[in-house]
Amino acid sequence: MPVENPAPAETHGHFVCDDWQESPLGPQDGPVRLARALVANTYSGAIEATRTTCAYTIAYTVPEDGSAPTTGFCTGIQLLTGTVAGRTGTFVLEERATFTPEGVECAFTVVPTHTADPLRRLAGSGSYTARHGERKVAYRFAHELG
Repeated sequence: MPVENPAPAETHGHFVCDDWQESPLGPQDGPVRLARALVANTYSGAIEATRTTCAYTIAYTVPEDGSAPTTGFCTGIQLLTGTVAGRTGTFVLEERATFTPEGVECAFTVVPTHTADPLRRLAGSGSYTARHGERKVAYRFAHELG
């Protein structure tokens, strides 16, 4: 009888943004403004990691009336050193998010690595919804350790 691969573990947790340092990139007077943010987060739950290293590239869309941007999208790469399902190691998340005046919708995927790290075979994806002004953000993470 063939052995079936187990379904990915569907897990949850939360993270808190420890630091957000944002700076503009390029011209700031057009219909789209670019920025870069260097961020540190602390994860609890399915992922346990302290002071992650993350870099986002953000595109803010400017309303026709020239008021402050409230919508846009971003991409990011986040390096985490911590524990997933009892294994401690390092892994990378690729993130894609959109934002509105209400908050941020983000999806992330584990980037495969070819290292000797205990989490090298970690595969998975997840998401979160962050509401502006809320410090603690819940996430969902489906993963396999391989």
